[in-house]
Amino acid sequence: MKKLFFCLFLQTIAWQAFTQMQGQHLVKVLDAITREPIIAATAVIENIPGGYVTDTLGQFILPEKLLNQHLVFTIRSLGYNSWTGEIGDPANEQIVLLEPSENALETVVVSATMKEVSKDISPIPVEVYTPRYFQKNATPSIFEALSIVNGVRPQLNCNVCNTGYIQINGLDGPYTMITIDGMPIVSGLSTVYGLSGIPNSMVERIEVVKGPASTLYGSEAVGGVINVITKDARTAPRIAVDIFGTNIGEYNLDGAVTAKAKNTHILLGVNYFNFNQRLDINGDNFTDITLQDRISVFSKVNFERKDNRIASLAARYVQENRWGGELQWEPRWRGTDSIYGESIYTKRFEVLGKYQLPSKNRRIMLDVSWNLHDQDSYYGNTLYLGRQQVAFGQMTTDLPLGKHHNALLGAALRFTAYDDSTPATSTPDGLGNLPSQVWLPGIFIQDEIQISTRNRLLLGLRYDYNTAHGSILTPRLSWKWSKDAQNIFRFTAGTGYRVANIFTEDHASLTGAREVVIANNLLPERSWNANLNYVTKFYPRKAGFIGLDASLFYTYFTNQIVPDYDTDPNQIIFDNLDGHAVSSGVSLNLDFNFLNGLKIIAGATAMDIYRVENGIQLSQLFAPAFAGTWTVTYPLAKWGLSFDYTGNLNSPMHLPVLPNDPRPEQSPWFAIHNVQVTKSFKSGMELYVGVKNLFGFYPREDVILRAFDPFDKRINVDNPNGFTFDPTYNYAPMQRQRALLGLRWRVK
Repeated sequence: MKKLFFCLFLQTIAWQAFTQMQGQHLVKVLDAITREPIIAATAVIENIPGGYVTDTLGQFILPEKLLNQHLVFTIRSLGYNSWTGEIGDPANEQIVLLEPSENALETVVVSATMKEVSKDISPIPVEVYTPRYFQKNATPSIFEALSIVNGVRPQLNCNVCNTGYIQINGLDGPYTMITIDGMPIVSGLSTVYGLSGIPNSMVERIEVVKGPASTLYGSEAVGGVINVITKDARTAPRIAVDIFGTNIGEYNLDGAVTAKAKNTHILLGVNYFNFNQRLDINGDNFTDITLQDRISVFSKVNFERKDNRIASLAARYVQENRWGGELQWEPRWRGTDSIYGESIYTKRFEVLGKYQLPSKNRRIMLDVSWNLHDQDSYYGNTLYLGRQQVAFGQMTTDLPLGKHHNALLGAALRFTAYDDSTPATSTPDGLGNLPSQVWLPGIFIQDEIQISTRNRLLLGLRYDYNTAHGSILTPRLSWKWSKDAQNIFRFTAGTGYRVANIFTEDHASLTGAREVVIANNLLPERSWNANLNYVTKFYPRKAGFIGLDASLFYTYFTNQIVPDYDTDPNQIIFDNLDGHAVSSGVSLNLDFNFLNGLKIIAGATAMDIYRVENGIQLSQLFAPAFAGTWTVTYPLAKWGLSFDYTGNLNSPMHLPVLPNDPRPEQSPWFAIHNVQVTKSFKSGMELYVGVKNLFGFYPREDVILRAFDPFDKRINVDNPNGFTFDPTYNYAPMQRQRALLGLRWRVK
């Protein structure tokens, strides 16, 4: 190894001497953090065709004929922010530092294995996104931001209160586990509103793992995991502000500041969102968009220790008032049957901490969290009071199994206390209250084995004991084979499970006039999954870089819990499926980086999701057979401008309709297009303008059935089919075009 470094050192000296003798200018491109050379970075000079590519030492040379000209050149590399500048002193080598961006190939990820590992080395495919990626389409919440991630789809499930969930590969929201720093903060009662209150100012990156992850994360991680990694106060900008508004009256403020006191670094962030305009573009006398007034305050403290052990503590408070309903509704009508409105007051508090225990021989991490979610809401005249507390503790440590093993042992304990005003927490006779208290201890082990330089095998096993459902075992296997650095195959197989709570996950069961029926004692759902992933990279001389990421996935469910809207038009019946369900498909992501600065990220997912009951195959509701996303970015470095075009495409999806329902059983093909132009200034300020939903698509159907009779007071008048008020028919936001103007400012 010493000989290798010595040879590289001599090669560098020789190269510098040679280029200086020839009157050429040497440019070295380095990682701004690690100072390591960046290979295959592209350099393009304004108004001069062609370009240059860095070699294995991160270098390229400019010929003598160019040195006496005033030149501005731009350097780009996959995973880094571009750099634009002028030629330096020809007598000296020039060093250009590139800062890592949202798609860094060597990004360190933790969601796949609960251990910090390079994204490329991980046996399990992980997608990584930073706020910079989502800024291409400015949004007030993570829920909306995820609409430009392939295979991840925000789905609204109520036309009045605009509750929603996140689908991964077509699976309903309860199958997606949302974690903050790996802890189950957003779960249970908070799944419907939780993602709306996470401020962008607290987010360092978002990691997405598609497919079951119950071996590491337990219940809910059946369809996948979305892990929100919060910023480190030690490296966050001193000041960061992002404020924007739209022409329909949406206002969003996102800000954060950092400070240092001795060995303590403090990050304080705040997000405020307000929308207070009553819009009704389809003329049904109901608000198209829920009115919201939300504030979220977040603080994180990182402690510096002489032994470099990790120690941090964070807290967040969210308060929101939202309502939707008939246009003439006022707070005095809350809970009455005179004018229909759905009014939700939410208060939420979270605490999470991370501490590395002292140990000379191994790394021992302790993670703890606690959250309280309190909800006071009326759906028409139906009262729903919900209160949930979740306490979580987890300890993990490395296992010394040998040179080629990277093993992890962990133990976790989750306690969930839940109480509400529905039959879900009443005594068997219905006369008293019986809050739910569930203990979920678990132990898990995984071992990543380096079989050879090309082969890695990961084996995992988890055992949980649920006090309501007993013992649950979930194994997982992953295998990674690298033909070379440009071609990587990954195969993952495993099982998952989920314990469902109807009223905390499906608020459509509380809206409208249908009676909720729970047919039996619901059993945990089980799943078996397989996923094959292939990643390859190309470096064509005229294109700069092309990346391809393709996956095949298959999941088989038993005991699946599905809502039955069809058996009785006046009921929603929940029961374990007497049969099975299948989710399968193919996903493709393409990443193009051209020498002229044009960058295209496009993805498509084709899915077949259905259930088989009594020998009959039925398609899943709200799951399009095909969905696509794209982001197109083109910079004009000379003017400090960047043009972004983002969007998503959805094929027809099955919707909840009744016999003789006048509304179509399937949605049409539809796409949402967004454009945005950003002007950057040297002071660190950015001004951006854009148009969301450029072509103004929105559902033209009467999406709310019998909107004129929300309390069913005239159900027997001119109603031969016995229809009731039903707002669960939804497939796209009820919003036309809206212009956006915003300002960002960062001080490093």
